[in-house]
Amino acid sequence: MGRISHRLTIRRRDFLRQGGIGLAVGAAGSLLAGCSSQSTEKGSAPSPTQPFDGKTILTFYIDDTNPYTAGADAFKEFLDFAAAHQLGGESSVILGYNWEDHGLLSNPSTDEQRSYIEQAKRAYDCGIDTHMELMTHSGLFDFDTGQVSDGAQHEGVWLHEPEVSQDQYEAYFRGILDEGDKIDIRFTGVTWPGCGCDACELRYSELMQGGGVKVNPNLWKALLNLASEGRFRGETVPCFVLGGLEEHALAAMASEGKYGVYDLYPHVDDFFGIWDNLPERVNADTYISADGTSGRIVEKINAGASHCVLYGHWQGLNPATGVGWDAFKTVVQRLESHYPDRILWMRPSALTDLVHQGDLIPSQPVPASDA
Repeated sequence: MGRISHRLTIRRRDFLRQGGIGLAVGAAGSLLAGCSSQSTEKGSAPSPTQPFDGKTILTFYIDDTNPYTAGADAFKEFLDFAAAHQLGGESSVILGYNWEDHGLLSNPSTDEQRSYIEQAKRAYDCGIDTHMELMTHSGLFDFDTGQVSDGAQHEGVWLHEPEVSQDQYEAYFRGILDEGDKIDIRFTGVTWPGCGCDACELRYSELMQGGGVKVNPNLWKALLNLASEGRFRGETVPCFVLGGLEEHALAAMASEGKYGVYDLYPHVDDFFGIWDNLPERVNADTYISADGTSGRIVEKINAGASHCVLYGHWQGLNPATGVGWDAFKTVVQRLESHYPDRILWMRPSALTDLVHQGDLIPSQPVPASDA
């Protein structure tokens, strides 16, 4: 999701709660997957006739993942941990992250970039989806000139502009997908790139005054069309766009036949250090206490919820410099200790595939005990 300044007049959880319904994410593939540094072995999906035996599906997003905050070795360590514990989640690939200083990942110029790309390509077989957090996580990229023009609007707020056409959205996402194809990166979904700059804050305020901050429905239509062309890895496209931490009923944002676009929101805020890598924003107990009796995940499990979505940021969660990495591992280990038979880790894309195919009926919202 990215950096959202604490001084924002309209924060993600505030203005996106107006977006209404939201939940899900898509892409074909096994529900569990293991991997090694060289090769992978895919697990098998539970049978639809005995899908989950009352288990709560767990998944997560990691926003802002890039090779400059922490290098390829850190990403490999994360993927190895995910594979070893049969986790399922998502981590962004931002092809134009800090493009002014580093160029594009789709045209790698350093060994570090190339090593990171190799890790990103094995992510899916380690149980980790790949979202485009748009092209740059900043200004709109001009694919004709190969750069961001001076004064270009930022990508995040652009998703909320009411006058953008389906064709314009489709062309932009097609450009990102084309760049990914150059290095064999297959995207599964889309994450909204947050921003707290003055220009974005002002535009969001203007949109609020004009009737509210709403995702342009042409976005969903464009993604659906691209999915039907086979441009995404799977037939359903997961999105972390509407978001917020409220509980909404799961619904497709756009669908036609076997193709669907979903928005999957997290159920708990980031307490793995957030984008500022802050020690005071690290708390494993938020998710599950040491004795396994409390925490947001525990609430969802005890309520018999169909799924629970976590999220974090690479700045705080990476194994090299992230203050939240140990807390993330602690959460996984506590879940394995206290609830080994009541959880099932899954990629966001696998979750939306199941919902779209009718093999999983999402549970009703589970209110948090501490709002």
